[in-house]
Amino acid sequence: MTDLHWLTLSEVCRRIKSGELTSKTVTEHTLKRIRATEGRYRAYVTVTADDAMASAERLDAARAKGEPLGALHGVPVALKDLLWTRGVVTTCGTKVLAKWVPTEDATVVKRLKDAGAVIVGKVKLTEGAFSDHHPEVDPPRNVWNEAVWPGVSSSGSGVAVAAGLAYGAVGTDTGGSIRFPSAANGCVGLKPTYGRVSRHGAFPLADSLDHIGPMARSTEDCARMLGVMAGHDANDPTSIAAAPPNYGITIGESIRGMRVGIDRTYAENGVAADVVDGLRQAVATLRDLGAEIAEVKLPPYEALVQGWGITCGVETALAHAQFYPARRSEYGAPLARLIDAGLAAPATAYATLERKRERFRTDLEALLHTVDVLIAPAMVFAPPKVSQMASLLAGGVADFITFTAPFNYSGHPTLTLPATFNRDGLPISFQLIGRHLGEPTLVRAGHAYEQARGAVKLPT
Repeated sequence: MTDLHWLTLSEVCRRIKSGELTSKTVTEHTLKRIRATEGRYRAYVTVTADDAMASAERLDAARAKGEPLGALHGVPVALKDLLWTRGVVTTCGTKVLAKWVPTEDATVVKRLKDAGAVIVGKVKLTEGAFSDHHPEVDPPRNVWNEAVWPGVSSSGSGVAVAAGLAYGAVGTDTGGSIRFPSAANGCVGLKPTYGRVSRHGAFPLADSLDHIGPMARSTEDCARMLGVMAGHDANDPTSIAAAPPNYGITIGESIRGMRVGIDRTYAENGVAADVVDGLRQAVATLRDLGAEIAEVKLPPYEALVQGWGITCGVETALAHAQFYPARRSEYGAPLARLIDAGLAAPATAYATLERKRERFRTDLEALLHTVDVLIAPAMVFAPPKVSQMASLLAGGVADFITFTAPFNYSGHPTLTLPATFNRDGLPISFQLIGRHLGEPTLVRAGHAYEQARGAVKLPT
């Protein structure tokens, strides 16, 4: 099957479990595609081909013996290269960790393996999961146009999924790093409720803002991956104790009567016309499915967007204290500037943002109990060219993270979905925001939307 790589994660898993496909066949196909296209897409840091094939053969043997099969049985998956992976170099996109080999798996990696995922490799990320790749790293290429930005730190995850180099990938999101690469590459990303997925064994950018979640080509795929990744972990003190539900159970349910809130001032003012058009199309589709569209007002978020660099900088400085400033010369300029800013930030500025975070989180949760989900853009504009990014960020990142940072502060779950393509052939995406632990509702709405929208086009 020459187009095997375009099957969804869920579909290929079902076919492997039924015996129509084998994990060995699927894994061989994936590794062959990586080898054939890596010069074009450059998504991977490390391809673990031998380990992947050994895992696939072991999983096929388990099926032949009638052993219980996991939710990801036999499916090739990629890991963002800040997740500890036992025996595999884990660079975190940095020079200071370029040769580091963990002796244990991150909790999320262990859970993926236990569920039968075949780990085909580690994908690239920006340095330390901040804004830019280390100067010595050749960044991934956007699947729609190599001159276009592929998204921020989880760019390797987004490219690998969208290009058919993995059926799913793990992303992390501190200020938009699941949402931006998902939007830029036209795939689906689920940022769970803070604490829903253990961060143990994930090198942090900013502990209080970091979320770990799945990226794939459908809502069902993300639900399947999240069901494996989620759950309490005593090794993560911020881990939520409540047992996770079956995230796939709401798939196929009607959204008739679901209340979808939109703050049109927030969602449309200062936003590119093609993004607004895509959002309006998504709203119309949800309305046609029977959802009620409610006009709402988002709680004050501006101070959080403006102050994100302070919170992130202070916590990044803590995360890198063993290396920085002692090894400053090995750092790229953007990450070094962030850490320097964090080291210089007044304690009162950080504390003030924590107060504002609590107010926003409480008020947002209250708003979300008047509606079922909120809808907003994922990005202020369509994916820009790489050459434009410096000028776009020259005045700071605040405008750029308007639709992402508030929900890192609040810890609410979000689901990013492609809506359409603009006249330049680039994906236009939007996000749904749910209540605390409201992922099942996001899955229900996202899947219903996808069914009504129909299949999105595939890259050539």
